[in-house]
Amino acid sequence: MMFSKEQILKALSGIIHPDKKKDIVALGMVTEIETGENGISITLAPDKSNDPFIASIRSSIVRTIKEVLGPEAAINEIKVNPKVVVGKQQEKYRDVLPGVSNIIAIASGKGGVGKTTIAVNLAVSLSRLGYKTGLLDADIFGPSVPKMFSEEKYRPEVRREKDTDHIIPLTKFGVKVLSTGFFVDPADAVIWRGPMASNFLKQLITQGDWGQLDFLLVDLPPGTSDIHLTLVQEVPVTGAIIISTPQEVALADAVKGIAMFRSNKIDVPVLGLVENMSWFTPAELPDNKYYIFGKDGCKKLAEKMKVPLLGQIPIVQSICEGSDNGEPVALNDSITGNAFLSLAEELVKKVELRNNEQRPTVKLEITK
Repeated sequence: MMFSKEQILKALSGIIHPDKKKDIVALGMVTEIETGENGISITLAPDKSNDPFIASIRSSIVRTIKEVLGPEAAINEIKVNPKVVVGKQQEKYRDVLPGVSNIIAIASGKGGVGKTTIAVNLAVSLSRLGYKTGLLDADIFGPSVPKMFSEEKYRPEVRREKDTDHIIPLTKFGVKVLSTGFFVDPADAVIWRGPMASNFLKQLITQGDWGQLDFLLVDLPPGTSDIHLTLVQEVPVTGAIIISTPQEVALADAVKGIAMFRSNKIDVPVLGLVENMSWFTPAELPDNKYYIFGKDGCKKLAEKMKVPLLGQIPIVQSICEGSDNGEPVALNDSITGNAFLSLAEELVKKVELRNNEQRPTVKLEITK
């Protein structure tokens, strides 16, 4: 369904800038509106390139458009010109991924904590907020991203240009995706030595046709490995997110993950912790919370390690079903979907803060 610019402007006029106390239309922040088959594209022009309220205004636009124009109204893209600080390059000049503004490592100390589920839903949520987003499945030996996008049979096209092969990512739900799983049969085990896995990851990074992205999320294998070292050697990582459950055994491994990124050798900022499986809420008792794996484990660890707690995600049947069916729960305006949107908003704020207050990350140089 097509909507007129007048309808869209009227909807946007209900969004108040938190600092200036006027609506974004009256302030002249909305400079361009385009409507098409893919949805609505909006361009914003804030007074300051580092307006701290841009993230909340983006999410307000997504919600307001649906509330006022109906669920069939979809946001295709929200451009910001001049760009907010979240678009600042981590290196002024880069041969690898020159169009990617922020590279975010998604890690966990151990397996089974739902790291990939968080990565997929976070990528979808960032896209819903209007950010150009990519997801690189670097879990070489256990790639599950293809299943979560229901694209296990997808095989990337390879385009040759200037004697170089460029791998075309899958684009789905507004997210560009590359995974080892796109190159092997789902029933086959990936039996590679460390150098083979590292070289394949390098290919996905350097030969992937990622284009211009605000965020590239990299879903790393659990633990600490050659893959982690390969990533920080190939590109300057903006920051890392650690995923854990509240369970003590998972928290002990999460500490190791935080320590790895904080080590003098790697020196990648830890943007925060995400607690997954925080509590169980049955569908028939939506107000009840059962703390199966303990209560507030990540919250306590975050305070101890002096890192932010970005969010707490409960065990909900729809998250599991969405992952199995290839329809991430973050696509929906449900309580759980909105929890992932809030997580994405919190990540954006932490990246803006990190880029404002800390020096740019550089690639890790390892000398023998």
